[in-house]
Amino acid sequence: MSPADKQQNQSGPSSPSPSTNGGTKSVFKTPSQIEVEQTYTPESLADYSTDVGLPGQYPYVRGIHPAGYRSRLWTMRMFAGFGRPEETNERFKFLLGNGQTGLSVAFDMPSLYGYDTDDTRAAGEFGKCGVAVSSLADMEALFDGIPLDQVTTSMTINAPAAIIWAMYIAVAQKQGASLDNLGGTIQNDILKEYIAQNEYIFPPAPSMRLVVDTVEFATNHLPKWNPISISGYHIREAGSTAIQELAFTLADGFEYVRHTLDRGLNVDQFAPKLSFFFNAHNNLFEEIAKFRAARKIWAQEMQETFHAQNPRSHTLRFHAQTSGASLTAQQPDNNVVRVSLQALAAVLGGCQSLHTNGKDEAWALPSAEAALQALRTQQIIAHETGVTDTVDPMGGSYFLETLTNQMESAGYDYFRRIEDLGGVIPSLETGYFQREIADAAYVYQQEEDRKERITVGVNEYVSDEALDINLLKVDRAGEKIQIDRLNQVRRQRDNRDVAEKLRALEQAAQGSDNLMQPLLDAVNAYATLTEMMDVFRNVFGEYNPAWGY
Repeated sequence: MSPADKQQNQSGPSSPSPSTNGGTKSVFKTPSQIEVEQTYTPESLADYSTDVGLPGQYPYVRGIHPAGYRSRLWTMRMFAGFGRPEETNERFKFLLGNGQTGLSVAFDMPSLYGYDTDDTRAAGEFGKCGVAVSSLADMEALFDGIPLDQVTTSMTINAPAAIIWAMYIAVAQKQGASLDNLGGTIQNDILKEYIAQNEYIFPPAPSMRLVVDTVEFATNHLPKWNPISISGYHIREAGSTAIQELAFTLADGFEYVRHTLDRGLNVDQFAPKLSFFFNAHNNLFEEIAKFRAARKIWAQEMQETFHAQNPRSHTLRFHAQTSGASLTAQQPDNNVVRVSLQALAAVLGGCQSLHTNGKDEAWALPSAEAALQALRTQQIIAHETGVTDTVDPMGGSYFLETLTNQMESAGYDYFRRIEDLGGVIPSLETGYFQREIADAAYVYQQEEDRKERITVGVNEYVSDEALDINLLKVDRAGEKIQIDRLNQVRRQRDNRDVAEKLRALEQAAQGSDNLMQPLLDAVNAYATLTEMMDVFRNVFGEYNPAWGY
């Protein structure tokens, strides 16, 4: 930092740069590059009654329930996971005791890639970004004392999703829960892994087979379970615009529908079980418009393209999470404001469940204090602001309705481009999605560098204050405890039975049968995550993308 910069920082907040015009802007457009007019009027809308409609009515622009949050608030589902299962179990109980209404599990990097804690490929990553789960014993510890038929659980897991889900089902059955009463979601969205997050393992074809296996199994055996959470969140976190998040997520959703139809299921059997996961970012109106446009597009395509008859097949249900990528290490208290406004956008947009990030997440996993503050943010919005008293309170805004229509139109433009490239899988295999996201991230960064977009505390209003915040630190000694339990599992289980179950899993993988029952058999024998994933690695192979810049 130059002496001049130091002098400016020590003297307090910096003055607005010439590009901000003394606090105002010279360029008015959303992060998706939609030009924002000075004023919107009734003439901005072609036909209000056709475009918008009423809450709970097709095409569900204004929400999927006629009574909105009057009849039921969104599920407050805080994302949690770190270190050993016992530590995360303690955090779950802390959050439930403070009014959280659903669980959401974060897994560590080895678990996300299908490795046991003691696998050489997992070295150094234990418990850092989530909880470590290597066998059914870990899953039993993770949910100890939590009746799984009385709480819904969301699990953010993708390539190993079928295995982790089998572990959860096995724990629930050991508790005596009926599968009919088991509710929750596995993320299980492998397409967005190829597009954005890169936690894929197998090639697209066998990966899609695993996803459809879970959809089929849930349809037949777990009526309250959502087997996919089709996720735009990670696409947005990778740098996409709101339009790209909307379009790429829905395109992935349509691809899952097509593959499940190819399996022979009727669309109205499984479509009501599909759920979505969107980002709630900083631009309040664009985010609300994105959620509304998503509902409209999904309803139209499910009715007109896939000929779904059940109204529940037309309704897009979504979880939202405030944007981790928007949080700043600088002036972390500002993140409380960002999260509050992002959460408000999700609520005004009609989310069914919501996670609010902790203010410290640009530095570390959230501390208990930060997580509680984030939960209280949701509770204040729900109970103190009045925004839940009427359904879609922003509906009818000339600006918002126009923006919703523009988001819808831009989404269909992307659908046409994807179709011209041969569909979702050919598009991701050639790197189309990845290049579009990278280009959008570059444009956004340029705008920040030129101060056309201001991030308070980062490129304007900076200060030189020292960080004063308590950060969560993962107990490194926990890794040994975790490995000791894993070795105990290997010693005490019937290893001959494990070998037999793994051979049966391999034979099923080589064929075309649904893999969930062989996985449940292997899980109940206490086969480990690496052992089951290595069966799939040997049969399916690992994916190495051919595209590049």
